Amino acid sequence: MKKLSAVLAVVAIAATIAVWAPWASSAGSGSGSPYEPVLDPASFTTTIDNPYFPLPVGRTLTYRGVKDGQTQEDRVTVTDQTKTVAEGITARVVTDVATHDGALLEKTSDWYAQDKQGNVWYLGEDTAHYLPNGKVDTSGSWEAGVHDAEPGIVMEANPQIPDAYRQEFLTGQAEDTAWIVDRGGSTTVPYGTLKNVLTSLEATRLEPGAYDQKVYAPGIGIAREQALTGPPEFAELVSVTG
Repeated sequence: MKKLSAVLAVVAIAATIAVWAPWASSAGSGSGSPYEPVLDPASFTTTIDNPYFPLPVGRTLTYRGVKDGQTQEDRVTVTDQTKTVAEGITARVVTDVATHDGALLEKTSDWYAQDKQGNVWYLGEDTAHYLPNGKVDTSGSWEAGVHDAEPGIVMEANPQIPDAYRQEFLTGQAEDTAWIVDRGGSTTVPYGTLKNVLTSLEATRLEPGAYDQKVYAPGIGIAREQALTGPPEFAELVSVTG
């Protein structure tokens, strides 16, 4: 049964990719189909109440899983801080601190804002990855409006199958795309059993052949994320406070 399930999962992923890969490979590439959304800063708010990606100030979500071959804990906190990015949009600052046995692995500040329609936009991040040799890698940082970086949608106001959208865009550095592949059903994580979930697939041209799955729960946001290709990698929701 496990082998059959794995085969069916691969077939489903392949079918989705066959439909959407041409869009993902060309949109925003600068070759006939540039990605450059025109956004009005006045139409955005830092109050983010999208059902599948709510960010109430003071909330902390804790995740546990495996990444890069070791256990990892992530604490995601919605702060009361804001940042106005170069695009002129004021965003909510959300911190994400990753640790392994108490040792700091990565610390990131992500910037989100919600438009009048209810779509949540991802406007950039300031990230620091702490390497074993003591050095700090900040190459994953980017900001909408700086060096031609463009914001993307992290969650639509009314996500439907088979919606596809860019989550970010900076040539050669941030090119994530997402596709809605399932609605409804439930998922069980350490936090509990969550119903009416939404499932998406994610990919990037920067890592051809690599695909991730994310499961979102209403009123909470991400409940589980896992790599569908490559070494085992996953994170599951453990607790929610605030």
